[in-house]
Amino acid sequence: MMLFQANQRTKLDDSDDSLFYSYPRFVTHVDEGFIDQLTNLYREYLKPNTRILDMMSSWVSHLPDEMEFSHVEGHGMNEEELAKNRQLNHYFVQDLNKDLKLPLPDQDFDAVLNCVSVQYLQYPDAIFYEIYRILKPGGIAIISFSNRMFYQKAISAWRDSSEGKRIELVKLYFDSVKNANGMPGFSQVEVISRQSNAPSFLQMLGLGGGDPFYAVIAYRQV
Repeated sequence: MMLFQANQRTKLDDSDDSLFYSYPRFVTHVDEGFIDQLTNLYREYLKPNTRILDMMSSWVSHLPDEMEFSHVEGHGMNEEELAKNRQLNHYFVQDLNKDLKLPLPDQDFDAVLNCVSVQYLQYPDAIFYEIYRILKPGGIAIISFSNRMFYQKAISAWRDSSEGKRIELVKLYFDSVKNANGMPGFSQVEVISRQSNAPSFLQMLGLGGGDPFYAVIAYRQV
């Protein structure tokens, strides 16, 4: 059963995503405060010498420099950005709105990360099942986001929701995943919500008050 009606998956710019991401953007899409909070979150929740998938990544993964992982796989839409990411051991390019199955083995990763990109998934139920599939039992998924986005490429369900409702959307994505016995695939989610005091229109422009920080975290059920 699909989470959304067709109109809720639509984007203002419905041109091919590969065209939109065809040129590299060597910028950060959130402020330093957000990045610091994310790196500290990774420092707290990730374990060294584990296998990490950085899904919908770019030229930087915000992983703690002092932590060594056995393998960091990167996925994204722009090869130049991924090639510049020194924290990746390997990467691949794939449009998850066209090809909904990751070319990765079952139960192969200890953690899957998605930073400020979940809003672009048109079939999040299918992709979150893939996250479940490739995670080892007990493996962690960390979905982080702010309120900034490429507005024309975010799906309608995300654009039309308040920030609180966006947290609920990500929780719904996790809750949609069931195992072979029809039981929940993920644990009860943990939510980290740190809002900004600046007016929302200033936040979306990256001005004043710092970016809000949201993370939704869940584990694959053992």
